[in-house]
Amino acid sequence: MTGLSYDTLATLPASVVRSARTAPPTTGIVHFGPGAFHRAHQATYIDTLLDQDPSWGIAAVSLRSAGTVAALAAQQGLYTLAIRDAEPSYRIIAAHSRFLGPDDAAATQALLADPAVKLVTTTVTEKGYCLAADGTLDRAHPDIVHDLAAPAVARSVIGWIVGGLAARRASGLAPYIVLPCDNLASNGAKVKAALVAFAAETDAALAAWIEAEVQVPGTMVDSITPASDDALYADVAAALGVADRAAVQREAFTQWVIEDVGSPVCAALARAGGTLTDNVAGYEQAKLRVLNGSHSTLAYAGLLRGHTSVAEAMADPALAALVDAMIRDDIVPTLQPVSGLDLDAYRAAVLARFRNPMIVHRLDQIAIDGSQKIPYRLGDTLAARRAAGALPRHVVVALGCWVAFLMQRSRADVAIADPAATALDAAARDGRAAEVLDRLIAAGLGFSSGLAQDRRAVDAIAAAAQSAFDGDWPAVLSG
Repeated sequence: MTGLSYDTLATLPASVVRSARTAPPTTGIVHFGPGAFHRAHQATYIDTLLDQDPSWGIAAVSLRSAGTVAALAAQQGLYTLAIRDAEPSYRIIAAHSRFLGPDDAAATQALLADPAVKLVTTTVTEKGYCLAADGTLDRAHPDIVHDLAAPAVARSVIGWIVGGLAARRASGLAPYIVLPCDNLASNGAKVKAALVAFAAETDAALAAWIEAEVQVPGTMVDSITPASDDALYADVAAALGVADRAAVQREAFTQWVIEDVGSPVCAALARAGGTLTDNVAGYEQAKLRVLNGSHSTLAYAGLLRGHTSVAEAMADPALAALVDAMIRDDIVPTLQPVSGLDLDAYRAAVLARFRNPMIVHRLDQIAIDGSQKIPYRLGDTLAARRAAGALPRHVVVALGCWVAFLMQRSRADVAIADPAATALDAAARDGRAAEVLDRLIAAGLGFSSGLAQDRRAVDAIAAAAQSAFDGDWPAVLSG
């Protein structure tokens, strides 16, 4: 089958949304991490912006593997966005202009020094910023150690960005804006601090310049984006009549909240549908606790109950009732009012999104990296409610289900997908849930070590975990 390209755009069905542009755009953005989420989310906003201004094209840079950028290059940067909703639709995204992999260091360096580049964006996952547990730069991280010793060809995104900024400063050019787009709390502040700390290791003047001149707005991004698979590629080929091995899929809902730092760059992103605000933290906290907290709850409880996807778990009345009550009774009371965000409407929208049968969002995918996600998605809500003197029983159940999930996986010799997998497996390998939980808390795995002092909460979580592991769901769900 013929592949997607600018030459084949005219052959696509009229129902397929596409730009009138007939060639790749001019590069104005360098993006690190062109995975499915970037292509389904930020790139769609830029595709809209390019209809107003052709200078915003994205240079896609992959630091680890060349597969994605090679697939994009083979299609002149074009790919299909499949919207999975009650009324599915297809849109051709034409936002990318350059395609750079691990072997294209010189070209990446040149782009970062190019005055036409006004924005550097990143989707490299929380782990990709090489931060320590306290959110500061991990100077002992192997990639950071390498980049400080041999900065000419960086391995870390922090090293690459600082190298580009150093080149801009040396040429007397204004810095580009750096816009992290990963679900990392206070991502703008943390990434800027990491850039300054990295630069300070070798060049105090550069560090001071970054501190004073470089804008790193905070962001919050949201859109459920299942991984691309052969079923998607087959659907796209059938709908378009051309092959597209770079296609991505997501739900119709999408949100890009950006800190308003008074920049024309951020104003341009707002014209394309982004939300400018002086309270990214409020949106971020709502998403982490409401959407992500519920997602994790459905993942661990759903897998224990034999479900495989979010929509399937939401079709389980007991689980649907659990997450609804958890949001309403446990989470919303911990959230401060945010201008422009109706929390009741947000709760309803999140639950409706979860029920979308067209989105096959696998629970085992959501369950990955639980030890890193649990503290922010559920632990913060537990801490806030305990500080207020309440025991959030639905959050307790959710945390108990994570413990039971670890016990089940460990004892079935099924690998736990988590950076701390070895330690988690050792903690969960034997004993009752109370013993497992004590070991997790002592090691700081998913739980703060200080939780050990709150025996009421610990005992409640352990009881929920044991019931979930034993399959006694009436006991689990009754609290």
